[in-house]
Amino acid sequence: MRPVPSAVKRCAIAHGIEVFQPPALKAAESIERVRAAGADALVVAAYGLIVPQTLLAAGRLGAINIHASLLPRWRGAAPIQRALLAGDARTGISIMQMDAGLDTGPVLVQRAIPIDDDDDAGTLHEKLAELGASMIVEALPELEAGRLRPVPQPSEGVTYARKIDKSETRLDWARPADELERAVRAFRPSPGAFTTLEGEPVKVWRARVADIPGSAGMPAQRDDRLLVGCGAGSLYIEELQRAGGKRLSVSEFLRGRPLAAGARFV
Repeated sequence: MRPVPSAVKRCAIAHGIEVFQPPALKAAESIERVRAAGADALVVAAYGLIVPQTLLAAGRLGAINIHASLLPRWRGAAPIQRALLAGDARTGISIMQMDAGLDTGPVLVQRAIPIDDDDDAGTLHEKLAELGASMIVEALPELEAGRLRPVPQPSEGVTYARKIDKSETRLDWARPADELERAVRAFRPSPGAFTTLEGEPVKVWRARVADIPGSAGMPAQRDDRLLVGCGAGSLYIEELQRAGGKRLSVSEFLRGRPLAAGARFV
């Protein structure tokens, strides 16, 4: 729970490269310092704030963003989680020129990857981070040589990946099992999907769909597995965590927290 330098900052310090880390880019002195660097291009990755218009043209080649979706699908702050929640079969990286809008600029190059059935927000982030890193290294010399041409985003297929709200991480057992399983993966490793058991919050870290009908929220123990009914189908819960406790397998969890008759997840 303490601030630590990012991997980029650690690498830069190890190689004697100056790191300028303002809390925001709105201040005139911050903008001027970036412009004074005389960069050929500004490269933006996972920056959660709007870049001031005065900086977008500060580099000779403009400002280039590494965005973790196949634009125009999932513009915005949480493209990885939204793709998982929606059940998308694939996602990817868009290298785009930034403009005044939110991820609305023309695309220079895109590359898609499949979303595997066991991918979560953590694994998908790592795959896309590696892909984005290799793509920007390839794209910059191509842009410099004039071999990349920006292509305006189509007006069809635009979706917005709004920031994840805490209320979304609560599992609604009236929803179908496949939607809840996707939510568990979308919110892993952070912030975690949760439910309550007799008033106690419980995080659900791993689950899989079972094509077995059941009453929404009602758990049933089957050997070392916990089957919970949903609006359609059921979920086998495989890993849980009580507030202040460790992540546990179902068998470990039930040894310390057996289910009372009539218990229900809500």
